[in-house]
Amino acid sequence: MRRRSIGPALAGLLLLALVACSEEEPTRVPGPPTVTADAGPPPSATTGGTDRPRVVETVASGLSVPWGLAFLPNGDAVVTERDNGRVLLLSGPDHTLRDLGTLDETRPQGEAGLLGVAVSPDFETDRRLFFYLTTDEDNRIVSATYDDGRLGATTPVLTGIPNGFIHDGGRLAFGPDGHLYASTGEIGEPELAQDLDSLGGKILRITPEGEPAPGNPFEDSPVWSYGHRNVQGLAFDDEGRLWASEFGAQDFDELNLIEPGDNYGWPTVEGNGDREGLVDPQVVWSTDTASPSGLAFLDGRLWLAALRGERLWRIDVDDTGTATSPADFLGGEYGRLRTVAVAPDGRLWLTTSNRDGRGNPAADDDRILVIDPR
Repeated sequence: MRRRSIGPALAGLLLLALVACSEEEPTRVPGPPTVTADAGPPPSATTGGTDRPRVVETVASGLSVPWGLAFLPNGDAVVTERDNGRVLLLSGPDHTLRDLGTLDETRPQGEAGLLGVAVSPDFETDRRLFFYLTTDEDNRIVSATYDDGRLGATTPVLTGIPNGFIHDGGRLAFGPDGHLYASTGEIGEPELAQDLDSLGGKILRITPEGEPAPGNPFEDSPVWSYGHRNVQGLAFDDEGRLWASEFGAQDFDELNLIEPGDNYGWPTVEGNGDREGLVDPQVVWSTDTASPSGLAFLDGRLWLAALRGERLWRIDVDDTGTATSPADFLGGEYGRLRTVAVAPDGRLWLTTSNRDGRGNPAADDDRILVIDPR
């Protein structure tokens, strides 16, 4: 796999362009969206009644770009910080914060660094945590054991994912099949998304040992789906269907229902294109109301955290696997929102991302908020 390196001059130019991930000129053939989730009425008018999520608690503050968030079987939460490579633990009913250590191989730059985290479905016996991170050579998935309150050394699981200053993907999620799914970005090189020999611009499916999972659509390949620009959210619904949130460029951010072997169109299409052989998204947003990152599923609904849009989106999923009725909440109240996860008690945890170089941090940012979704 190719290595991506960026010199100081180019990095400076990119910094000027990074007001939002959705502000680059794409190659696109946009068509009319099936469901367009634009801003519109305020949340109270959109949702009606008391069926409105609200922030009920702050479990952590003073964090630095919390990116990954996953819960252990005992209810403790593992959190990664993108720009310093730290792994944190929030434990017990008081959510006591502990520093478990730094993954020293992490090399943060731009949108890259220590990104997603996932807990092994067999954690009670194997004690394994999985991390997606950027090194000098690549983006990669590594594992480490967490036992007796200590985080062990990392072991490479899958290497050779292209790395770059932008569009590094980074979300990890174990599926109901016990395999690990990972989202990758095309690092600002759109052609990688259509190249089945590259791991960039894909959703990958591997065994916990890093091998292509049985039943993958392309022989001896970890690729599950392709044609992605920069997927940063993965979530499975109650029927085992995989959903992904994806950054657009100029016009349309996307929510996609993922099927093995399907081509989601980038860079030929941004948003809906109605092109043979390409899959249209289920929901599109204008880029100023979304820039979607984390994604979670709870009680028949998807929850999507928006960065540039600075709001939390709720999308209903019906029995046929169709996404409907997007509604937005918390608009502008907490700034950029990065990751949303379902906690063991049935509430949502939501991270802010105001110290990522693009936000306006408050004194107590970054935070992890608890959302009562009902």
